[in-house]
Amino acid sequence: MTGRPKIRCAIYTRKSSEDGLEQEFNSLDAQHEACAAYVASQRHEGWKLLPERYDDGGLSGGTLERLAVQRLLDEVDAGRIDMVVVYKIDRLTRSLADFSKLVDRLEKANCSFVSVTQAFNTSSSMGRLTLNVLLSFAQFEREVTAERIRDKIAASKKKGFWMGGNLPLGYDRHPDRNTRTLVINQDEAATVQRLFTLYAEHGCLRRVADIATAEGLRSKRLERANGTVSGNQPLSRGQIYYLLRNPVYLGQIRHKDKIWPGQHAAIIEDDLWNRVQSRMRAASTRGRGSSREPGAVNDPGAWLTGKLRDETGDRLTPTHTTRVGRRLRYYVSNRLISGGKDPTGWRLPAPLLEKTALNVMTRHLTDAARTHRVLLEPDASTTEATNLLVLDLVALLAIKGGSLGAALLFSGVLSRGRIELDLDGATLARLLGVPADLLLPDLLQVRAPFDLRHRGVETKITVGDVHPDPDPHLNAMLIRAHGWARQLKSGTQLSDIARREKVPGSFIRNRTQLAFLSPKIQAAILEGSQPPELTLKRLVSVTHPLDWAEQERLFGFS
Repeated sequence: MTGRPKIRCAIYTRKSSEDGLEQEFNSLDAQHEACAAYVASQRHEGWKLLPERYDDGGLSGGTLERLAVQRLLDEVDAGRIDMVVVYKIDRLTRSLADFSKLVDRLEKANCSFVSVTQAFNTSSSMGRLTLNVLLSFAQFEREVTAERIRDKIAASKKKGFWMGGNLPLGYDRHPDRNTRTLVINQDEAATVQRLFTLYAEHGCLRRVADIATAEGLRSKRLERANGTVSGNQPLSRGQIYYLLRNPVYLGQIRHKDKIWPGQHAAIIEDDLWNRVQSRMRAASTRGRGSSREPGAVNDPGAWLTGKLRDETGDRLTPTHTTRVGRRLRYYVSNRLISGGKDPTGWRLPAPLLEKTALNVMTRHLTDAARTHRVLLEPDASTTEATNLLVLDLVALLAIKGGSLGAALLFSGVLSRGRIELDLDGATLARLLGVPADLLLPDLLQVRAPFDLRHRGVETKITVGDVHPDPDPHLNAMLIRAHGWARQLKSGTQLSDIARREKVPGSFIRNRTQLAFLSPKIQAAILEGSQPPELTLKRLVSVTHPLDWAEQERLFGFS
């Protein structure tokens, strides 16, 4: 008699924090031992424990970007594991979305999943239902924990405590690690005072940055626990801008839109601070819809005004025209208004460009939250909460649109094939309730491919990966062409079809040839991946070659 088939079992363990991992017998070992005992109890069912261990220590369950779990999934995909065993379901993931992906991936590999302390597995529909219920509670627990952390940070900042993150230039941590406050670094404080003085004199970030570089002023030198060193570089305009807006130099602590007295000493006096803020407010309103700019319009909807420039450094200025009683808005390179024609200048439909800018920022922030690229030094206790706040901000951006987009966007550059946006770090930090210097610098830099194409009279902007965009009119005509072709094959006269459709015979003749396009072209039309310039007008304006390969070359598929 043939014995039971062997079920190859792999154990996965995880611990959120690194506390206790240095112990000889830690939480990961305890989980593994319990799972191994469970596998041993199922030996009569053919279960066999594989020797390889899959342990993730000090990692959150909110994402699948973990080394051990990725190794485990690679082995599952390769067909070398039949059963994944965990101590509790939330050891593998705390995310409902990730769990759904995991179950699908395991099922495709004919692999099951079991939690030894919760007595169910994914091989049954009841098991999957129970897992979904448990994961709902796990996700709820994570969100409650995030709220508790946010409340703790808010309460501590209200008392004036420094809650961590990258140290601002001019300050060091208190020598006593248990004292949550800052102490002045005298050498760096002189740099801070010099920067404030320069801006009070010149009122121009570019000028201040040039002088700072010439005088050898540098950013803060940071040495991390792993021995790596960063900083100590010439100060950029963005860094100077955030520094000049940081109330920490007044001896204050900021939390979202509130500012509290801090427990540290101030570097900048009130008078100098007020003069700098006044000049910055004046600079922020210059050139935005001002009548001094030729062609500018005072349009409250033109929220990108003053934000974008083209690759030559020329400002993109809002303008408009009236056509058939409709007011059409555009953003154009300023030289096209003041200096006539220039083939290198930009002229973009304003609503489309504004929507594109919002989409680019939304996609960037969403990706950053999902891949944990928000904070410069991610911490297990705050990362999840911050990521959730970023996703909340993305949802708010979709609701408020340009009114919030204008506050988030500091500046941007459009060039052929690329769009580059710089976010306002101070605003983003305020909305997230974290110090600006705690944000990952890459979070403030949005870079994406950018392409401008035309489909008939319609202008299209393509950003990032090109997604299918079916043309409903062309799709409908292709389907009708197949119907007419079938009628012609069955013996119906073209004139009869034209009379029934109440159109000229040439209309039917030109469009019926769509049914004889190559399968590749027809499939592209139906899914919307055809070249944007391949319109119905172009397809019916030429006689199609009979050879499919020639058709594909003619219509831009080769």
